[in-house]
Amino acid sequence: MRALLKSIATVQVGYSFRSRLEQSEAGSVAVIQMKDLRGDNTVDCGDLVRVDMVEPKGHHFVRKGDLVFRSRGLVTTSAVLLDDPGKAVVAAPLLRIRINDDDRVLPEYLNWYIAQRGAQQFLDSRAKGTFQKMIGKEAIGELSVELPTLEKQKNIVEMASLSAREQVLLHVLAEKRDQYISELLMQCAKGE
Repeated sequence: MRALLKSIATVQVGYSFRSRLEQSEAGSVAVIQMKDLRGDNTVDCGDLVRVDMVEPKGHHFVRKGDLVFRSRGLVTTSAVLLDDPGKAVVAAPLLRIRINDDDRVLPEYLNWYIAQRGAQQFLDSRAKGTFQKMIGKEAIGELSVELPTLEKQKNIVEMASLSAREQVLLHVLAEKRDQYISELLMQCAKGE
C-alpha cells in the first residue's frame, strides 16, 4: 500500500524567530535547531537552547514521535524525536512532520523511509535553488510512502538499527586492527 506523506502526516514550517536566539537558562521554551539533529537521524534533546519568549500557540510545540526535517542544505533527511522534549519548538528553516494515524505508520519507519534512495531522489527532483537546495513543505507532502503492515515496519526499523550498529562496530574494529598492526610494525622497526 502507498500513500502520500501529506495524507498520513502534517508538515509544519518551524517557528520563525525575528532575531538571533538569546539563550536563557530559565527560559520557558526549548528550541530544536539544526545542531541538535544527530548523524543517526535522531534529535538530541540533552542540550537544547532555552529562550524567554511569549509562549507560542500549542500547534508549534513538538512532541515525542515527531520528525524534524532538514529542509535546506545538502542533507535532506529527517530526525525523529525519541524523547519528550517538554515545551519545545522547531526553529525555521526546519520542518516538523507529525504523523496523523499511528495505526498506519510508525514515526521511526517514516524517518527511515525519508532517508532511502528513492525518497531522496524524489526530494532532490523537487528541490529549489541553485546555490543552496531547499525543499518546501508542499514538496515533502507529495512524497509517496510505501506502507507495509505495522509489524513489517517494526521489523524494517529493527533491521536498519542493527545494520547501523554493525557498521559502527566494523569501523571500531578496523581502527583497532590498524592500531595493532601499526604497533607491531613499529616494534619491528625498532628491532624488538
